[in-house]
Amino acid sequence: MNRAIPAGMAFKDVMEVRTKFFTYGEDAESRLVLHDGRDFGPITLAYETYGELNAAKDNAVLVFHALSGSQHVAGFNPAVPGVGERWNAECQLGWWNEFVGPGKPVDTDRFFVVCANYLGGCYGSTGPSSTNPETGKEFGGDFPRISFGDIVDSQLPLYDELGVEKFHAAIGSSLGGMMVMNFAARYPERVDRVIPVATGLESTTLTRVHNLEQILAIENDPNYNNGHYYDGPAPLRGLALARMISHKTFVSLQAMEARMTDKCEQEQDEFSWYKIRTPLESYILHQGRKFLRRFDANTYLYLVAAWTNQNLARDMGVDYPEVFANCGHQEYLVFSIDSDCCFYPEEQEFLRDKLAEAGLKHEYIAVRSDKGHDSFLLEPELYAEPIKTMLEK
Repeated sequence: MNRAIPAGMAFKDVMEVRTKFFTYGEDAESRLVLHDGRDFGPITLAYETYGELNAAKDNAVLVFHALSGSQHVAGFNPAVPGVGERWNAECQLGWWNEFVGPGKPVDTDRFFVVCANYLGGCYGSTGPSSTNPETGKEFGGDFPRISFGDIVDSQLPLYDELGVEKFHAAIGSSLGGMMVMNFAARYPERVDRVIPVATGLESTTLTRVHNLEQILAIENDPNYNNGHYYDGPAPLRGLALARMISHKTFVSLQAMEARMTDKCEQEQDEFSWYKIRTPLESYILHQGRKFLRRFDANTYLYLVAAWTNQNLARDMGVDYPEVFANCGHQEYLVFSIDSDCCFYPEEQEFLRDKLAEAGLKHEYIAVRSDKGHDSFLLEPELYAEPIKTMLEK
């Protein structure tokens, strides 16, 4: 989805923001202990905040982004130090700009909103493309394998630095929804209202198959070099293919057809025998190639692998009733999208049923949309009022 300033919208109409950075773990005592027992540091997190934390420190709202998202939720951010050309026009307008801001459903005149780029990310947080202080070169394939729990844990020192002991609410969509459920279940004392959008509690069989296809696409690119490609050609074909595999799950077939044009071009150097013949083929290939300009193959691989291994109950070592044993004070607002082919509605129904079995207060909203998984980005009017109502409770 193109997040450049839309036609008709002037720069003066969009608040300008800047990414901030927080570093910790420079000494042994403050390093992050990963799920495999390894400690890791130092860690830098790129993050953005919107609004002001009030004197009572009870108006903070936490946002977790999706797989290829970033810390930049709202407003206009022209550049992020250290990210370079990867921060292009698609990244400059916040990915949830219609939701977050003054007078919007997540009203920054009332709430203090926090979002951080994930550990392992490529938009300013420590990840595979960051410099390894032990070698002076990029981590590449030497970056540690991470889990969603590691990503959540890595952000706790940031919340402490910002002075937020408990969030008024936490919101996450897609992979961010899995993060929000991980955070709410493992640190229930730190959040009261939980809003998972188009997500699930664990990876499904179909998800694991799709993810393996994407992992193999990148690993089998001859330029991948076990992740150590930063001083040579990048595995662009592998990353483009991975994105093409995933893209069909993000948009509905109707939306895909609506986005296609009559233009049909043979992309250079992609095929030797086959020739692009239809607008559909041209469109999906364009989506893969466009993604290369703004994302890193290693980051994609690490996050997809973590998604593949996500299972909240297994990770916590308990059955689902015990997962939510300490969450009795929380209230949940669960969104499902009827045309979603990335996180199918059955996954949200499973989440809803586990909340009900635990006796937690919850509301379940099945959004009717022909936009597929991307509906939460494209159709703010379908989500705005319930989110606003939840936040105002």
